[in-house]
Amino acid sequence: MALLKVKFNQKKRVKLAQGLWLMNWFSVFAGILVFSMGLFLKIELRKRSEVMDNSESHFVPNSLILMGILSCAFNGFAGKICYDSLDPTKFAKWKPLLKPYLALCFFFNILIFFVALICFLMRGSLESTLAQGLKNGMKFYRDTDTPGRCFMKKTIDMLQIEFKCCGNTGFKDWFEIQWISNRYLDFSSKEVKDRIKSNVDGRYLVDGVPFSCCNPSSPRPCIQYQVTNNSAHYSYDYQTEELNLWRRGCREALLHYYSSMMSSMGAVVLLVWLFEMVVMVGLRLLHTSLESIANPEDPECESEGWILENSLKDTLKSALENLKKIGKFNQVEADGEGEEGGKTPAITTVS
Repeated sequence: MALLKVKFNQKKRVKLAQGLWLMNWFSVFAGILVFSMGLFLKIELRKRSEVMDNSESHFVPNSLILMGILSCAFNGFAGKICYDSLDPTKFAKWKPLLKPYLALCFFFNILIFFVALICFLMRGSLESTLAQGLKNGMKFYRDTDTPGRCFMKKTIDMLQIEFKCCGNTGFKDWFEIQWISNRYLDFSSKEVKDRIKSNVDGRYLVDGVPFSCCNPSSPRPCIQYQVTNNSAHYSYDYQTEELNLWRRGCREALLHYYSSMMSSMGAVVLLVWLFEMVVMVGLRLLHTSLESIANPEDPECESEGWILENSLKDTLKSALENLKKIGKFNQVEADGEGEEGGKTPAITTVS
């Protein structure tokens, strides 16, 4: 028994073809939207590529760009088929291509669904990328004279100001690295010498943060240095008082920014996938309803359209049997080659 069998007359077939033509062009615009989202996400990721450890995060925008291009191509082609289906003479040339095209549409829809899931599941990979990238970027913050790293200070400062964050996981991350360049240190000063000598690696570490960590909304002037020294500031307790530094780490801020963006894009792609599934089902009904016309010379006669010629259970059973036959055929071919290769020539002896 066929799955989702529907009876059609000429009027219904025309309406279905016209509706599918319109839906396909909507899908083309949806493909342009998906392409644009991928391009926008790629640009946003490239803006902060200096604080990202690897290029794994570009898998999502690249996939969106590819799906957008394929969606435009597939739906533009389907729109042409639907338009020509109104004329039997024009539709005749598309008949041999419809089954392969519908099979490609099926796999294309699987890919769209996979890309939608990836948009929701890339958070873990993005978090590790940001964690290592921000850690390395903070180490190079002081290298303003080193080629290739001279803009890192500006990048980190602009990042902390824009996203209202400080450090990798928090402001204390700056206490563990030397973020002040040696060119701005007075090595004749006893304080500087003592701090460098007290550190095993010979670094100048302070309990201070860059100016970009300061919250301009705080009524108190920014306490940028000696953050943990309560006695250095009047009426100050860094453990209980709300600091005038950004408390949130930049990893969390960037992760929230990109994750929310990818989740929104994933929701849009999921809607596009549902729309594409409806279009594919409609195209299958149109295809089968035109194929099952009893008298092609009488276009007004009734016909039947269906999604699957047999039930879902029978279709799966038939597909499994075909796979088994292909497997057995390959095995017989391999055995035949082995026997031919293993033959030994007969030796005739003369006594």
